[in-house]
Amino acid sequence: MGRMGKSIEIRVPPKKVWEMLALDRWSEWQPERGFTSLQIEKGVKFTSEVNTPEDKYRVGASARPTTYDKLTFKVTESLKNEKITYLIEEPGRESTITLVLEPVEDGTKLTYAMSYEMPWGIFGKFLEKLILGSGIGERTLNKLLENLKNILEK
Repeated sequence: MGRMGKSIEIRVPPKKVWEMLALDRWSEWQPERGFTSLQIEKGVKFTSEVNTPEDKYRVGASARPTTYDKLTFKVTESLKNEKITYLIEEPGRESTITLVLEPVEDGTKLTYAMSYEMPWGIFGKFLEKLILGSGIGERTLNKLLENLKNILEK
């Protein structure tokens, strides 16, 4: 299983960062090209019942991109203003994204951690080394976090 992650400090309280972590807000801060950006650029449709804004963050909440119905996002862990974990499933593979918020003197330290399994056996392992070795994954993750920081610190 592959892993990647990074932390960034954002000069707003955890509550403000938390508001941007709901699936229907991801398209606002995902880079143009990235892990999930192509699938969610047009937004998501919740497949679980969402009656209040808090329902988007509860364990069991799920959504699908409006343009790609083979991908499912599901909240598997949620501690308000502290931590949220999403399971991302599509045929042949799954990954998790965990976002941890820690209060710091000037705002919030956000840690983004992704675990994933590449499909296609040995070819997938080769592809993973090629992509990660080229720095694409790291650059995408940096851009994603910088986008979020810039939006929140405006």
